[in-house]
Order: sequence, then structure tokens, then C-alpha cells
Amino acid sequence: MLPVRPILPKIEGNRLQGVLQLVEDGIHLVIAGLLVLLAGLLTVEVVRDLVDALQGPYRAETVVLSALDNGLVLFIVAELLHTVRLTIRNRTLDAEPFLVVGLIAGIRKVLIVTAEAEKSFRWKVEGIELLVLAGLILVMAAAVYVWRRSTRPGDYFPLQEARRSPPPEPSPTSVSGS
Repeated sequence: MLPVRPILPKIEGNRLQGVLQLVEDGIHLVIAGLLVLLAGLLTVEVVRDLVDALQGPYRAETVVLSALDNGLVLFIVAELLHTVRLTIRNRTLDAEPFLVVGLIAGIRKVLIVTAEAEKSFRWKVEGIELLVLAGLILVMAAAVYVWRRSTRPGDYFPLQEARRSPPPEPSPTSVSGS
């Protein structure tokens, strides 16, 4: 029987993987750079809006809403940057940081909708939006809980782990009260 030849010519796997890894790292670095630039621009915008609001006709509600909205967007950008950093360091894509970013974005939207609808709340518009957001936040919080519990079970049952393992015995090399 004749040996079966692969259809594609064999390319050195290590070299190809190395090139692809460099391209992937380059893309991650470009994304990280853009996120840093975006964070800088957002920080300048938050400070500028705050200074403008305090200099002009002062409306506390507008200042607080603007600072809260932009501050939480800045927090989301920081979490995305953290996720990219973890992806570069661990060379793996983890779902938990994205779930945390989704939670922050959902909570941000709830805060903004409730603050804007405080004076003229309507169940047909804002109420349905808040219910959907609350459900989404609960689902993402449950997903974070399940994810952490499945990847780090020792973090959730430290007392049970301590009961199962016997206490460490003193080492014979330890020096007692001199």
C-alpha cells in the first residue's frame, strides 16, 4: 500500500506558528495602544466637561450625569485594557473579564436611565428597558459566579479545604524560643 501524502505541502510548523503569534501579539498591542489613547481622550473630556459645567451655569444634575456617564465609560475602557493585557500575558482568551465589562456596561446604563428618567418615568419605555437590563445583569452575574466557581473552586470553600487537610506539623529545623 502506498503512503498517503498530504495535499498541502508541509510548512515548518514552529516557524509558521511563531509568525502567527507575532502577528497576533502585534494586533493585541495595537488594540492596547488604541485603548490607552481612548482612555487619555476620555479623561481629558471628563475633566473638560467638569470644568465647563462648574464655570458656566451650574446644574448639579447635568454635572453628575456627565461625570458618571463618562467616568463609567472610562472604567469600561480600563477593564478592556486589562483584558487585552491578560490575553497577551496568558496567551489565552478568558471569558470572565468580558463578563465583568458587560456587567459594568449594564450597571452604567441602569444608572443613566434611572437618573434621566427620575422626573418623568414611564413604564412603557424606561420600565421595560430597566427590566431587560436587570435581567441581563443577573444573567451575567450568575455567569461570573459559575465561571469563577468552576475555574477556582478553592476560593469558594476555604473552610472546607482547611478542615480536610491536617494542620501543618512544625518542621524539625525551626528554632524554638532562644
